[in-house]
Amino acid sequence: MLIALLGALLILLGILYLAVRAIRRRRLSATSPAQEAAARIALEPPGQVRGFRFGENWPGLVPVALGAALLIGLAAVPTS
Repeated sequence: MLIALLGALLILLGILYLAVRAIRRRRLSATSPAQEAAARIALEPPGQVRGFRFGENWPGLVPVALGAALLIGLAAVPTS
């Protein structure tokens, strides 16, 4: 039971870390009235979007992978 909770907590914290890092990367709202008008028309961001890069996101992916390994390992062990 404790291992399952630890695995779930690691996954949750990893996803939370990735979300906070993505939000803090740059402003999500438009800065000028022209950009605001363009943002209302299209859903795409106005500039080039930085894609998902493993080198920048590994601190959040490691706890997710460890938590998944714990949960999968716990499911693979037969109970008596």
